[in-house]
Amino acid sequence: MGKLFGTDGIRGEANLYPMDGMTAFSVGQAVTHLLKKGGRKVRIVIGKDTRISGDMLENSLVEGIVSMGGDPCPVGILPTPGIAFVTVDTSADAGIVISASHNPYQDNGIKIFSGDGFKLSDDQEELIENLILTDDLSRIAAPAKEMGQTTRIDDLFDRYISFLKKSFPHDLTMKGIKIVIDTANGATYKTAPALFASLGADVAMIHDCPDGININDNCGSQFTQDLQEHVRQTGAAIGLAFDGDGDRLIAVDEKGKKITGDQIMLICSKALKEQGRLKNNLLVTSVMSNLGLSVACKREGINRHESKVGDRHVLEEMQRLGAVIGGEESGHVILLDHHTTSDGVITALQLIAAMVREQKTISQLAAMMDVYPQRLINVEVRSKPEISSVPQMMEAIKDVETRLGDQGRVLVRYSGTQNLCRVMVEGPTDDVTEKQCRRLATVVEIALG
Repeated sequence: MGKLFGTDGIRGEANLYPMDGMTAFSVGQAVTHLLKKGGRKVRIVIGKDTRISGDMLENSLVEGIVSMGGDPCPVGILPTPGIAFVTVDTSADAGIVISASHNPYQDNGIKIFSGDGFKLSDDQEELIENLILTDDLSRIAAPAKEMGQTTRIDDLFDRYISFLKKSFPHDLTMKGIKIVIDTANGATYKTAPALFASLGADVAMIHDCPDGININDNCGSQFTQDLQEHVRQTGAAIGLAFDGDGDRLIAVDEKGKKITGDQIMLICSKALKEQGRLKNNLLVTSVMSNLGLSVACKREGINRHESKVGDRHVLEEMQRLGAVIGGEESGHVILLDHHTTSDGVITALQLIAAMVREQKTISQLAAMMDVYPQRLINVEVRSKPEISSVPQMMEAIKDVETRLGDQGRVLVRYSGTQNLCRVMVEGPTDDVTEKQCRRLATVVEIALG
């Protein structure tokens, strides 16, 4: 058995290791055991998205927690950030989310929040992993009289809606604003329409009928073509695309053009700066952010700091540097004034608040940033040696960087969850970017494929 945790929890194809019932059972046991210091009673919230495999994994987690003397609290389908909220709101010891985020339905995953609503650190995940992979958890299971009990929590939907509404300024209104929402047939399919309608918006929904296997299927934040077309046809002011578990947002402007996560972060950062709320005048993003964001931040007088890929790493740097906003180009945006984790709905609320306050269209706000042409090629690899130890790759990277100069950049990194090497190039034109990215990808394929 190999390493369990990747860049965002445990993830894999459902009903196969490590996304099988036995592993989920062990995760429930391990998390409960680590929380039971001093023999105290432990309560753990469990939520899921709309995947068909969610029930199986939920049942296995529940059984594992109960067998170790913990009290599981299944809450059903709720966005990932909703589970973080519920964990804190109910004073639970931890929250577990069953979701593979933007992945297709056949995949699933397990993410864990600590009692304060933040994702676990690498060290905490390593403790859980070691318990599962090296210890015999059955030997330390609770005796029958000390086993836990399952309790379901009611009224969480309304409580989460109230929590979300608090992040929208009380002096602003969405009345008269037409919004098209794509919930990716995922966990926001009830939350998003109820929230935006309650704030006065004219809401039209697409991809909001989950059946267990249509989550993220050519819809949501990864596939915005349907949303773009619906915005154009209906004359909506904005389109909102969430991913399967609701922690990402990609927007569409009134012309039907996609607005990236980087543009969203810039709009929100400038709004915070103008309100005197951009702590330390700082935006934290991952190294994957577009070069255009750096240029725009300099022009707007906003400092930008880069972290490793992954919203958890962005958060760590935000906390270390005292920032209140950070995120990734993919649409993860963390707004620490409002929540402990990225929440696509909260991000959408801040984006619309900026539109209303500035009395500008979303396209006008997004025009602050020019998006440099970018090409990303995923190359399948047999192994993942240190990139710096592969001479032909380093030579090719240096050559492309020299050709691009200050008009582009190169990023070559391995996937944290798959046997892939991600080759990303940004450049001055589409043709130049495509050509240089393919050159690099060919070198990687020859060296590692």
